[in-house]
Amino acid sequence: MISVTLVILLLTCVISFTAFSNEKIINDLIFDPVAITNRNQWYRFITCGFIHADFLHLAFNMYTFYLFGGIVEGAFEDIFLEKGRALYAVGYVLALIVCLLPTYFQHKDNYHYRSLGASGAVSAVIFMGIFLHPTMGMGIFPIPFRMPAFIFGPLYLIISAYLAKKGHGNINHSAHIWGAVFGVVYLVIISRFLSDYNLVQHFMNAINGYLNK
Repeated sequence: MISVTLVILLLTCVISFTAFSNEKIINDLIFDPVAITNRNQWYRFITCGFIHADFLHLAFNMYTFYLFGGIVEGAFEDIFLEKGRALYAVGYVLALIVCLLPTYFQHKDNYHYRSLGASGAVSAVIFMGIFLHPTMGMGIFPIPFRMPAFIFGPLYLIISAYLAKKGHGNINHSAHIWGAVFGVVYLVIISRFLSDYNLVQHFMNAINGYLNK
């Protein structure tokens, strides 16, 4: 059976490649706060995650999603059994929405603001992976060495918060932050109520084991 990760990846690539040469698709799907406010086009919270600015933007997001998506989807199937794939898919879609809520409230009357890309949802998947496997090695440019995920995660959030405050470039760092936070919160909540797996205890035990080895 084809994985949910692969379905999302392929769908995102097909829509993004089509949109590269069709401005109307971009305009119809992009996150446009004013269109949402004035015309109730709430679907844009989701559709903007399936289009990208250019090939490099798409490639970076989908490569990262592919690396972490397989790990996270497999863990969902192990923890939630037959509900795992559905919960994973729902989490991805909800992450697309939740990561943009702060952006929406900040720019809901801003006619000049638009946003696109799956970065917020990908951040959610990355941080689900970090919480599930807190001691796996991760790297961040330009630091020339790898570090355990439980250190990488907070460092990533600190850097993203700094860049968001500085308004660095055209990247929506707020979506990265809130996507990451949502990913962890969603995973903790569903594991608490929909499984017997003590995710928080597993997380703490893994870190303690790493620090005391």
